[in-house]
Amino acid sequence: MLANIKSAQKRILVTAKNTAANRMIKSQLKTAIRRFEEALESENYDEAKTRLKFVEKKLYQAAAKGTIHKARASRKISRLAKRLNKAI
Repeated sequence: MLANIKSAQKRILVTAKNTAANRMIKSQLKTAIRRFEEALESENYDEAKTRLKFVEKKLYQAAAKGTIHKARASRKISRLAKRLNKAI
């Protein structure tokens, strides 16, 4: 570590831990969204609906944890739901 001050060294460790957690959550979000889009492309609308519910849950959880902003989560859900409704 480059920091000499004990509190700065601790902050480096905490930041690394939080970054890893945020990265994991964002990766899960991307995977969930990709699976929803794949279901939509294959015209499997029942599966797409269940996947959209799962994506919505994950987005709101990420917003609650502070990984993404609450408005961004709502906007993403709205756009995905719009795509599903347009496809049906």
